[in-house]
Amino acid sequence: MISNTEAFQELFDSKGEPLGAILGPEAWALVREAVLAQFAPTALATDTTAAEPMQDWLDLVQFWDFTYPVDHDVACPLCGNSTQAWELDEPRKFLLTAANLGGLVAFRCLGCQAKVIKRHFKDTIKVEVKPYQDEKSVRNLGRGA
Repeated sequence: MISNTEAFQELFDSKGEPLGAILGPEAWALVREAVLAQFAPTALATDTTAAEPMQDWLDLVQFWDFTYPVDHDVACPLCGNSTQAWELDEPRKFLLTAANLGGLVAFRCLGCQAKVIKRHFKDTIKVEVKPYQDEKSVRNLGRGA
């Protein structure tokens, strides 16, 4: 149990109504699982109906100016999941998570939840695969002022 009252800060509006609380690292560690179980979307990791940024993909294809044809294949070396045409798979094997005119296209592997990133350059494609991480690294966590 935390006895340090600086481990959390309650927030109130101008009428004294509670708005929320800021928890320090120790307090958050104690209540994290209960809070996430109650309020976090549980189907996030396996939800295949999440909106894909298809318009971003279509824009990239429309303005494609690389020296090679549009590639539709995606592969995950971590679990062996692969497809020659990710848009046509039924059920989907990969979910489009990002696409931009600069040539970056990212997918989530629905087999192992890994992130597959395809970086399209003038003459080549570089593929990077990042294993699924349940939690962010300490470097990526928000910090209070």
